[in-house]
Amino acid sequence: MKAINLVCSTAFMMGAALVISLLTNVSGIFPDDVLTSDIRSNLTIFLLAVMLTITLSRIPFRNLDPVKNYRSVIRAVLLGLVFASVIPLAAYYILNSMDGYEAYAKGLVFLAATPFAASVGPLSLILRGDLEHALRSTIIVYVISLVWIPFIIWLTLGEIVDMTKVVITVIELIGVPLVVSRLITKVKIDKTVMSVVLNCVIAFLVWLSVSSTNFPKDMVILVVFMFVAFLRDFGLGSATEVMEKKSGIPWSQRVTDILMISYKNKGIAIALCVSVMTGPAIGSAMVPIAASIVIEIIWVAFMDSVLFSKKRMNRELEADREAGLHQTWE
Repeated sequence: MKAINLVCSTAFMMGAALVISLLTNVSGIFPDDVLTSDIRSNLTIFLLAVMLTITLSRIPFRNLDPVKNYRSVIRAVLLGLVFASVIPLAAYYILNSMDGYEAYAKGLVFLAATPFAASVGPLSLILRGDLEHALRSTIIVYVISLVWIPFIIWLTLGEIVDMTKVVITVIELIGVPLVVSRLITKVKIDKTVMSVVLNCVIAFLVWLSVSSTNFPKDMVILVVFMFVAFLRDFGLGSATEVMEKKSGIPWSQRVTDILMISYKNKGIAIALCVSVMTGPAIGSAMVPIAASIVIEIIWVAFMDSVLFSKKRMNRELEADREAGLHQTWE
């Protein structure tokens, strides 16, 4: 396999970044005297805003009307925001009341608040999903996230964080990219170049955050958060696949739905954590996010090799054609 193919693989780049991050963390060589919490916060917000701007700019203006496509929008909001947040929110309320878990559990709030990854659109294209629904939903869900994210954080952490800072951070992370991306939709960007740039930025953000994470000495705590992440990714994703397949929903819709409910935007969770939390609390709150990154890498590999394998995709698409199934959003 060529080196460029590896760099274009999000799963490989995230996996490699995670390994390097853990080695940096364990060895204690992370330069926290240079990359202070303020610098990490500003750098993370800037890089993520650039990433989102580039990614969202690939979504055209057509078919974005939320009223005309209300069923598609409602489904995306329920799957990508509401249902996808239930497990991390429930885990937060349970673990936040348990001794030894309070400081770490707060990171679950940022996972609950974030929307699905903006790459759901490109992945839907690759996996023969409902691309139109994915692209439209990405824009609409990210607009709603301007209110959703502050609401979830206010509901859970409102008494201990600066909500003004939360709102400003959300505007910087999502509001600005949404506006700027609309201005450059017609700018041509080579797909390979875009993939390399985005994956390198993702890898750097993983290293920047995980390397400075304050992992607990009690490994049981880490295992608990990995189990929560497993339930959120594998549990919700697999349950959605089983229920929708039994309901006769065609492959194209199932693919996009599964991606929306299981593939969270970890970059936004990281950026919120490092900008909203302060001092040592940042490193502790990063534990659930770091645990989630580990599980999500495994989940992405599982989707690629098993759940959405080419062999299964061709078989499912052929079965849909024979059964006369088609997209039914409108």
